[in-house]
This record gives sequence, structure tokens and C-alpha cells, in this order.
Amino acid sequence: MRASLTAIAAELKRLKALGVRTLPVSDASLQQLRAAVGRRTQAGPAVPPAPAAAPAPKAYETPARTYATKPVETGAAPIPEPQPFTLPEGDKATRWAALKAHVTNDPVCRAHVRPGKQVVLGVGSLDARIMFVGEAPGAEEEVQGEPFVGPAGQLLTKMIGAMGLQRADVYIGNIMNWRPEMPLDARGVQFGNRPPTEQELHYCLPYLKAQIEVVNPELLVALGSTAAQGLLGFGTFKALGEVRGRWKEFAGKPLMVTYHPSYILRNQSNRSKRMIWEDLLQVMEHAGLTVSERQRGFFLDRA
Repeated sequence: MRASLTAIAAELKRLKALGVRTLPVSDASLQQLRAAVGRRTQAGPAVPPAPAAAPAPKAYETPARTYATKPVETGAAPIPEPQPFTLPEGDKATRWAALKAHVTNDPVCRAHVRPGKQVVLGVGSLDARIMFVGEAPGAEEEVQGEPFVGPAGQLLTKMIGAMGLQRADVYIGNIMNWRPEMPLDARGVQFGNRPPTEQELHYCLPYLKAQIEVVNPELLVALGSTAAQGLLGFGTFKALGEVRGRWKEFAGKPLMVTYHPSYILRNQSNRSKRMIWEDLLQVMEHAGLTVSERQRGFFLDRA
């Protein structure tokens, strides 16, 4: 009986991972299951209770939820609920490598990646004190398999340099692990990007939580409105200005919300640059980094 129920549970989990939500079951099958469970309940346990097991490895998951937003019609497979998973014991490098293998082989992630493109996981120091979190890969990122390598990523690298750090000193990732799909042109090429849906962010969020667990940074920096909503919850704020520059919390870590580097690419004024820089000054101070008077004065000249 135990073996049969275990086999049934395993098959149901497999089907759920593929997006199956309902299965036809005959009345006769239901009656047989009820009778079997009733006999087992009356008979009591067949073996003595097992001794208490050691605590199980942490399962990374997000609870099932109902979405307020509608899925974007792209012709791609639907987004199922994320499946719990665990990482092996070991050092950071071992656990991160296992996580990367798991994410890059995730059937849902792979189903949403265009042919010839890549699933993207975070990069940087596994001992980073600061972790930057964006929303999703773009065109350059899905080709190189690394987050923030396009124009916005190059600007982020300069911002990190202005903080007195190098890109390799921090950890940079996105909530989503694939580029959000849009309809293709006649040549089969996707142009432009769109914000991820709540469903897409919800599916990938456990993978971000696992990265935070492995790296264990002192603080997080959310880059842009979509990333902030993915971490704080959709509907938490209407405009980014309501939370930008204020300390929040995610996964037990202090979270600073600021603008996405692409905001600066669209708004080249010193005023725009100074707003982001003031947020990063708070990050530097919180992380115990030295802040020089020259750094404090960046972008104050509004002429």
C-alpha cells in the first residue's frame, strides 16, 4: 500500500511540474482508494513509529497564490507554480554550482528560452557584502548567459566603480532567469523587452532566494520598480518614489530600493544621477564602506 501511494504521489508531482492541473478519475477508482485508506486506518500502523529524523535541507519555494494580473499572450507554455527544491550540503561554490545546474535544466525555464539563447543566473563574488537585483535578462544577457551586460549593465558597472568597488566584488542577479518573451517578427527575431508578469516573477523567486541563501550578503539593492514589486509584493506601492531611497526587507536582509540604471540612460540630468547616487551612498554607509568627501559631492552640480 505504501509503495503504491508513493508511486502515485511521484507521478502527480511530475504532472504538476508539466503544468497539468486536473486528471480524470473514475468513481470505481475513488471507491477503491477510499476502501484501502479505510482498511489502513482501522488496522493502525503496521510498524513501530520511526525515530525522529534529522532536520531536512531547506526547501526553497513560494506559496501558491492567485494573481491580479493577466498572463501575457506569447504563444509559449503557461507558467506553473514553482516546485520546492533543496541544495546539497557543502561550501558556497558547491551549493552555487548545484543551483546553477538545477536552474539551467529547469524544464519551465528552458521552455521559455528561445532557441540558441540561455537561461541566466546571477554572477559575482559568493562572498559579496552587496547584492544587486534586477528584474529579468534582456537581449544581450540571454546571449551571454550573464545578467547586466548590455548598456544598462555597463552603466551599473560604472556605478559600482564609483562606490569604490569592482563588479567582481559584488553579486548581481535578476529575479527572472529568462528573457520575457514577445511576439517574433517575420524572421523569428524578438525586438524590444517587456516587464515580467507577476506569474513569471513568482515562478523564479525561489531561485533568487536560494542565491541569497548561498551568498549571504549583508544587504540587497533592488534596481527598478518591477524588481522592487517582485521582492516587496505587487500592489505594495503605486510609484517607485514611494519606496525609493527607503530601507525595506526581503529574505531577512535589508533592502534598498532605487532606480534601474536604464532610468539614467533615458534621463541624463545630474538631478537623476544624484537621486540614484544618494541611494547608493546609503548602501555604502550601511555596508561600512569608506565614503570620501569627493564621493559625497558627486552630481551635486546641477548646472
